[in-house]
Amino acid sequence: MQKFIPILILAAMVILAAQGPLWGQDNHSKWLKGSENKPIDIVSDRLDAYREKDLVQFSGNVVATQGERVIKSDTLELYFKKKAEGNASAAGDTAKAGDVDRIVAKGNVRITEKERIVTGEQAVFQNDEQRIVVTGNPVMREGKNVVTGDRVVVLLNENRGVVEGSTGKRVTATIYPDESKGKKKKE
Repeated sequence: MQKFIPILILAAMVILAAQGPLWGQDNHSKWLKGSENKPIDIVSDRLDAYREKDLVQFSGNVVATQGERVIKSDTLELYFKKKAEGNASAAGDTAKAGDVDRIVAKGNVRITEKERIVTGEQAVFQNDEQRIVVTGNPVMREGKNVVTGDRVVVLLNENRGVVEGSTGKRVTATIYPDESKGKKKKE
């Protein structure tokens, strides 16, 4: 039991330190605007921390919430940047404790924010690139509109997404025109 106490303390510190940069919260990302100061709550059946791998893994009915964004998956892995060895030549060369490199959600992934829903079998968030890649039968929904493909890429800094097809699976979209545009307001 005493061997696990330092690991649990490390896990708690890592989770608390990860709150700032976890979802690439910068002022350039309109997709994340309004949530930069909100805490990230992660609930799961189990937490495993691997100091030598700079990894914290949540497993079993994982639900991560920040403001209106919710990620549900079977597992959620937080990979942290390795600290630079020796003396760094520039201030930006060393990773700070808690700097997230990437987040990997696996199994029954569902990312929601208001009416936007992206589902798939795996989602990888790359912090430096501010990019989320969803694979494994990904589907994007907003209201009744649905887009599917082989891979969904969300570019957070550019506030845009790309749905890619492959030889065996082309991109498909079902778009419902906004019914309110064609109607006159009742007076």
